[in-house]
Amino acid sequence: MTASLYGVGTDVCDLRRIAQACSRHGERFARRILGPAEQSVFAARQARSAARGIAYLGTRFAAKEALSKALGLGLHMPMSWQACEILNAPGGRPQITLHGALAAWCEQRDLGLHVSISDETDTAVAFVVAEILGSTRNSRT
Repeated sequence: MTASLYGVGTDVCDLRRIAQACSRHGERFARRILGPAEQSVFAARQARSAARGIAYLGTRFAAKEALSKALGLGLHMPMSWQACEILNAPGGRPQITLHGALAAWCEQRDLGLHVSISDETDTAVAFVVAEILGSTRNSRT
């Protein structure tokens, strides 16, 4: 069994803009971007350090933008901010967890997803690869 590339997406996020959005809209902004499990992590990081909270929110924002590009959907149904969560595996590796219609959409296409995220003082970046599992096709279905 081999996997074929379905799509690649990347996004760079200015953390200063995320901080400004949080300042203007408060917790509403984070609730709009983050799923339930991500919101718990965000709250814990925000409580320890405002900068850590902003970095977490920025990396998740960038990862979801990169995912929408890799899938070729943009932020149109079934892709939505809450339809996916970027959570860390026990070893710390980020992984994509899908919900609802987006999970079904990816399952129908037999897609596997891989994400890499990173941040610096003012910047977050994410890279997502979507692959068709168990297929030798090279094009989108």
